[in-house]
Amino acid sequence: MSDIERAVVIVLDSCGTGEAPDAAEYGDGGADTLGHTAEAVGGLELPNLQSAGLGNLHPHLLGVPPAGQPSMAFGKLTEASAGKDSTTGHWELAGIITDTPTATFTDTGFPAELVGTVEQESGHRFIGNYAASGTVIIEELGQQHLETGDLILYTSADSVFQIAAHKEVVPLGELYRVCEIARRHCNDYSIGRVIARPFEGELGSFHRTYERHDYAMPPHSPTVLDHASDAGLPVFGIGKIEDLFAGRGLTEAVHTEGDADGLEKTIEALDEFPRGIIFTNLVDLDMRYGHRENPEGYASGLALIDSYLPGLTAKTTDRDLMVFSADHGNDPTDGSTDHTREFVPLLVQARAAGGVDLGVRRQYCDVAATIAEALELTPPTRGVSFLTEVT
Repeated sequence: MSDIERAVVIVLDSCGTGEAPDAAEYGDGGADTLGHTAEAVGGLELPNLQSAGLGNLHPHLLGVPPAGQPSMAFGKLTEASAGKDSTTGHWELAGIITDTPTATFTDTGFPAELVGTVEQESGHRFIGNYAASGTVIIEELGQQHLETGDLILYTSADSVFQIAAHKEVVPLGELYRVCEIARRHCNDYSIGRVIARPFEGELGSFHRTYERHDYAMPPHSPTVLDHASDAGLPVFGIGKIEDLFAGRGLTEAVHTEGDADGLEKTIEALDEFPRGIIFTNLVDLDMRYGHRENPEGYASGLALIDSYLPGLTAKTTDRDLMVFSADHGNDPTDGSTDHTREFVPLLVQARAAGGVDLGVRRQYCDVAATIAEALELTPPTRGVSFLTEVT
């Protein structure tokens, strides 16, 4: 019998810890989001994460040496699913493996049949339809969009159908409506996410807003979130968790406006939900810095998270399990704006976790297996619990 009453999972979106064994197959040989960021800025300053054990799981992290007595358990997770996108990573943390990768259209753009169908049903025309950085393409096509009202369509190396529109040209509700139409048709093409990308400002200074909305395919099988909510436990999603799971398994959810907001909402949730699961995504490392090849920003984003660590852990008790991890990498120094196939960190706060070396785990699902054992839920079909090692 477990006496753990609450599990908290905080995803540092894109915080990779070095190339995965199969990184070369994804074009990511040598990727190291944390290591290269540290080198690019002359060393990271993360005193709280250092004390927790971040330097112990990445022993050559400039500015973050291994702790003599880490306050948390530490290790690394290896992705077992095919792919390196946010949906796949979050689903695996929640207990399901994706064996068949979702479809990408990086080289060709989306099929004319798909684009034409969405145009006809929505009443909007698209411009673009090629792979690009979101901040770059709105500058490239922003003027044409302002003049014609046509929506900007683009993709990336991930399985994403992204639609950008200026809020003064296309109201937010209308952009969301078009994305809902696109989601239905993208299911036929195995496209992982449709993403609404609203932006504001003038030509030359456009900026995307936090009103982004992701429309993901629903998980292909039950996750630990489904099992928890079915058991009557509260499951609270913070950030883009609701979008990534298409609302499945969540009893409540809230979106955020940046990582400071996400961290504040997590602290509030720790007061509000004494049992169940709290699942937080901190998106800025990926969205604002990794995709924009900005190691200085990435370092500042890590420092922000580090500053909140004492406030988060102070809210935990012996009946809590708190996990810090990531969903993939996004090396901001590799000359690409795409995600990278990497190990991700595993830091665990629990009553007997301090200094425990959890090693290199074979799948992200170990997190779901541990939560399932802690909360006495149906375990995932794959995954090895580390609960006894930390409690």
